Amino acid sequence: MNPLLVALLGDAFWSAVAATGFAILFNVPRRALPGCAAAAACGHALRTWVMQMGLPIEPATLLAATTIGFMGAYFSRRLESPTAIFTVPAVIPMVPGTFAFRTMLGILEITNMGVFGSTPVLVEAGLNAIKTGLILAALAGGIIAPRLLFWRDKPVV
Repeated sequence: MNPLLVALLGDAFWSAVAATGFAILFNVPRRALPGCAAAAACGHALRTWVMQMGLPIEPATLLAATTIGFMGAYFSRRLESPTAIFTVPAVIPMVPGTFAFRTMLGILEITNMGVFGSTPVLVEAGLNAIKTGLILAALAGGIIAPRLLFWRDKPVV
């Protein structure tokens, strides 16, 4: 079997597990859990795949979050539930915790270094902060994309 396919299936499985765990934590109804898991699995696997093809993490995250947004809109109509029930737990596995953590470590290191020699650390911390912000903006933009493209006056619920 293709190693990339094995990696994508593993990525999809573990992101579905994480999203289901967060959905349970947020008291999502049982009937909506498979939708949360499916959206997370498809979105995260898509992000991993397009990153393997050479796309940077920020646009890959936007593409994946938009996919999750459309899947959430579909499940929302099908199960007559709010879209956020499906989209929020599904994007949580894509929250950029590593980049945010590296930003904070860089800031703490700068405070201990003083003025001299801190320029490379400051640049790295700044780049990590920008990357964190762009990924979070991509997640938010992707989730809201179906609503922006297909505005409806009447709410689902």
